[in-house]
Amino acid sequence: MSVPRVRLLTCLVVPLLTACATEPSGPATTASVTYTCCEAPDIDRVYQPDQTLTVHWTVVSPEEPGGAPPHVELTAHLTGPFATEGDLKAATERTTTVPGLVTFTAAPVRPSGMPDERPLSTIVIGPDAKPGYYNLVTSVVGDDNTARSGSSIVRVAAKP
Repeated sequence: MSVPRVRLLTCLVVPLLTACATEPSGPATTASVTYTCCEAPDIDRVYQPDQTLTVHWTVVSPEEPGGAPPHVELTAHLTGPFATEGDLKAATERTTTVPGLVTFTAAPVRPSGMPDERPLSTIVIGPDAKPGYYNLVTSVVGDDNTARSGSSIVRVAAKP
C-alpha cells in the first residue's frame, strides 16, 4: 500500500476509533422521582359534605439514586356535582361551562424528592356540598411548565 493511502486511511479510521473510545460529552441524564395520583382507597369510597378527601400521591423513585431533586408542584381539585357519572364524563368532553358547579381545591404541594417522602393533598369538601358525582383532577407541573394530569370520579352523598 502506498504512503498516501495509509495516511488517508489513518485520517479516516483514527477519528472513528477515537470517537468510539471517548466518554460521552455533556451532562449525564438520570431518572428522577415521579408522582402520580393516587391510592385506590382515596377515591373508592363515598364522601359526605364537611369531610376531607386526602390524595395520597404515589411516588416512583428511580432505580439508580442520584440526580437533582425534582422541582414539581402537585395540585388537586374536586368539581361537581353532576347527577350521574355519564353527565360528568360528557361535561369533561365539552368546553362549555356547566352552571351550578363548585370546586374544592387543595393547597399546592411541592415535594422535596426524598425517597421516603409520601406527599399528601387534602381537599375539604364544603359543608353545603350537594350530593352527586365530582371530578377529581390532579396535576403534576414541572419547572419547565410541562404538566401531566389525570382525573377520577368521586361520589359525595348527602349527610344522613
